[in-house]
Amino acid sequence: MELALKICSKISAYEHFCVYIVIPMWPEGVPSSAAVQEILFWQGQTMSMMYQIIGQAINKAGLADTHHPQDYLNFYCLGKCESSSTESPLQTCNSSENRALGLAQKYCRFMMYVHAKGMIVDDEYVLMGSANINQRSLDGSTFKGYRDCHGRLSANIHMVREEDSSLQPCCVYGYRMSLWAEHLGVLEDCFCQPETLECMRKVNSIAKTNWQIYAAEEHKEMIGHLMQYPIQVNKDGKVTTLLSRRRW
Repeated sequence: MELALKICSKISAYEHFCVYIVIPMWPEGVPSSAAVQEILFWQGQTMSMMYQIIGQAINKAGLADTHHPQDYLNFYCLGKCESSSTESPLQTCNSSENRALGLAQKYCRFMMYVHAKGMIVDDEYVLMGSANINQRSLDGSTFKGYRDCHGRLSANIHMVREEDSSLQPCCVYGYRMSLWAEHLGVLEDCFCQPETLECMRKVNSIAKTNWQIYAAEEHKEMIGHLMQYPIQVNKDGKVTTLLSRRRW
């Protein structure tokens, strides 16, 4: 919610502000189980609430004709899709692990589970570790007995100003760019300014293409791993499932 409110404050000030969030395609567990489906339901409700708040801010600012909620906030997941192998599949037994392996071999695609917790802000501040990015983990204390206890590292590293007064990228910028290169499979000039609308739309274009490759019947290798999270958002911020993927 804090991220959505921050975006709204920037919209009101007619400043652009971009948020990129990478989450697992589904939580740990069997996707069709009641527990996982309940988590996905409430996760979807949270996304819907965030997008509707942003949509209202866009309308209030008179930007509805030129801007969309996904110009400011996007959710992504990671996946892998490989071309079909000509080699014969491995012999598998009937254990659940080997059945999963057999399906992966048959369809040549699988999600990459995101368990790392990290946040990068303005290419100057980085947070990483096992702490979830919420108050329960970040503000926890083992002495209180009801908080989580996690390890985390944070750093605030400003860009270096040279004698000619130009700003030079710092190591946080390099860390982000290396992550983007790995997961997007390409580096574009606009990636140097992730806060811009051009960059957001370029990332969204790559992520959408990757999802289409991942979900297609034809086996084809993706470029990178980043995919759009399988939802669609209208201009008012209403969230629905992709028309071609009611269940996933």
